[in-house]
Amino acid sequence: MIRLFFVLVLLFTLAPALAESLTPDEQRMANWIDAHSDDAIALLKETVDIPSGSLSLEGVREVGNVMRRELDALGLATQWIEMPAEIARAGHLVGRKDGMGRKFLLIGHLDTVFEAADGLRPFERDGDMAHGHGVQDMKSGNVVMVYALLALNEIGALDDIPMVLFYTGDEEKSGRPLTISRKHLIEAGQWADISLGFEEAQNYDGQDWATIARRSSSNWVLTVEGKQSHSSNIFNDATGAGAIFEAARILDAFYESVRGEEYLTFNAGTIQGGTEVEYDPGQNRGSTFGKTNVVPRKVVVHGGMRTISQQQLDRARDAMRKVVAANLPHTSATIEFSDGYPPMAPTEGNQALQRELSAINVALGRGPMPALDPLRRGAADISFVAPYTDALAGLGALGGDGHTPNEYLDLTTMSVAIKRAAILIYRLSREEVTD
Repeated sequence: MIRLFFVLVLLFTLAPALAESLTPDEQRMANWIDAHSDDAIALLKETVDIPSGSLSLEGVREVGNVMRRELDALGLATQWIEMPAEIARAGHLVGRKDGMGRKFLLIGHLDTVFEAADGLRPFERDGDMAHGHGVQDMKSGNVVMVYALLALNEIGALDDIPMVLFYTGDEEKSGRPLTISRKHLIEAGQWADISLGFEEAQNYDGQDWATIARRSSSNWVLTVEGKQSHSSNIFNDATGAGAIFEAARILDAFYESVRGEEYLTFNAGTIQGGTEVEYDPGQNRGSTFGKTNVVPRKVVVHGGMRTISQQQLDRARDAMRKVVAANLPHTSATIEFSDGYPPMAPTEGNQALQRELSAINVALGRGPMPALDPLRRGAADISFVAPYTDALAGLGALGGDGHTPNEYLDLTTMSVAIKRAAILIYRLSREEVTD
């Protein structure tokens, strides 16, 4: 059913666009953005050269100070939200402005995947290409947010738009519990009418794609107990199957009977099994001891799951619980689920935003932007606010090799991303709102 939805979205997108040319004010913004592309790249370099892995608290704060300087200059009321010490994360930067009409939430993040100990790569430019940790994910998107507002300000359109810019400090390795580390972001989503995420854009085979859906990311831990005994007794009425055979039965049943629903994936990431087992899910590390002549007593499996909706997540968890409950002789098993990033479902409101963005892309000479298959994207902070607001993600520039030392950005797409964002906000802010 959801696959059909994306087919219909594609067909609708390829129909005549909403507005295939720019207005004079939109063209003024586009011209201003082109004239200030070097300034945007200079700000990108400044932030990329600051190491800001999620656990580099001072680095995250330093990047936040740079972005705060830019937001202050735009006249936004800025605030640094500190996290409690037990969260062990730097906090978040928020910029706010009042206005009338539709309320916008723009989302970025200050942190990067790699820490200073990983040997960070500074900003390096080679013609129109740039390398450096965070250059794509997502310090370029952070700059796009600022320069879209600068372009709106250039034509006098910014003053009337109520807006929150929210830069999280721990998107790549979010602080737990999420009820604390994402509390303020969720509150901003409950305030907003439209949420826009500025992680990198997507382009495949020369086609730009719009992100209207992202799958969830959550975890599960399976714990299996068996009866320890000499291995010569395995499978008899007194000993039973042992913990490892029971764990194997469960995982095989997951594969055979739970797998298969579209957009549902789950992975067993680690497994520890034997006579003595220790495992710390927070560190993803464990140790095990066992002997071939001893029936194993315990197994711990740590896995993850991704779904397109909360309903799909609930169905999958129920199906897994049923499998776990059908134990082999003299074994028992439990499965515990922990919530992570929620899904961003492909709603009609998100589809409407995509159509508007596609029309802008056509007006900029880049062709329509169909809806991206959610299998091509991971989870992101925008998912926390998607239940409360229409949402569109992937509004950053184009690059590649994210989460690797070879991360790169096509610098020519910075101005494209800024234009798309500025014109999108401009058009949406002027649309008549109907209940």
